[in-house]
Amino acid sequence: MNKRERLEKTIAGEATDRVPVALWRHWPGDDQRPADLAAAAADFQRKYDWDFVKFTPASSFMVADYGVQDRWVGSLEGTREYTRRAVARTLDWTELRVLDPTKGVFGRQVEALRLLREALGDDVPIMQTIFSPLAQAKNIAGSDVLIKHMRTAPDRLKTGLNTLTESTLRFIDVIRRSGICGIFYAVQHASYAIMTEEEYRTFGRPYDLRILEALNQDWWFNLLHLHGDVPMFDLFNDYPVQAVNWHDRETDPDLTSGKLRTKAAVCGGLGRWDPVHNGTPAEVRNQARDAIERTNGRRFILSTGCVIMISTPTSNIRAVREVVDKPN
Repeated sequence: MNKRERLEKTIAGEATDRVPVALWRHWPGDDQRPADLAAAAADFQRKYDWDFVKFTPASSFMVADYGVQDRWVGSLEGTREYTRRAVARTLDWTELRVLDPTKGVFGRQVEALRLLREALGDDVPIMQTIFSPLAQAKNIAGSDVLIKHMRTAPDRLKTGLNTLTESTLRFIDVIRRSGICGIFYAVQHASYAIMTEEEYRTFGRPYDLRILEALNQDWWFNLLHLHGDVPMFDLFNDYPVQAVNWHDRETDPDLTSGKLRTKAAVCGGLGRWDPVHNGTPAEVRNQARDAIERTNGRRFILSTGCVIMISTPTSNIRAVREVVDKPN
């Protein structure tokens, strides 16, 4: 099977020649320039031949043009530390303006996507990362300020979320003809450790659905990522996505339970720290085989629950890729 056939049959719950597999990571430093980001992602794909490419810009790419600033200071995840936020007062939410997706950092990401498609050709499915409006709001204000404003000035926050949603929709409209297979939709605050389910229903879900329901009908593979501990897993059962990814080796639900609780394909099964970063190739293979056995190799994509560390041993990455070809 080619990559698209394998993924489409997996999404449908049908038998495939093997379990699909993909890992993704940040590219600190390279993620500041379109050509370097595209080259890094293309080289990673050529080396390991994943079933799809999850294109990973810096988390600030959707909000940098509001005045947010960040820097990489050595995080093993490859994520950047925010040094300046764009929202401090509740009134600041009402002063955000819809961004032009062809200019600034948005425009550079459009160029990076074009370069990546040019480098990899048409046969490799590429997925563009999109952060939810609430995740963008967290990056603009910081988590503590966001939660405080959510509870003290909800209408002003909603005004800001509407602006962020409109900017996101305009960016999505620009990349419709880029040849991608869909989006990696990153939700970061739908966690019982951070807020109540009712708060997410009010400040997260309506904006999520506005974006997901507006996606290009030709995009056949959209993946929902639920970031963090104790995600509100069941709140997303009706989201129009083809697969769901979460930290299944680090928090509930586990892979078996999660698969029973969603109609989408499940993506995960490997711990990004243990064993993928800290363990041995043999331990990686054992955990991968366990995940394949738990899911019976159906409606399942082998991956980690989030980005791998930039210092992950190449032998462990090779083990992830090779185990689906030799599962026993």
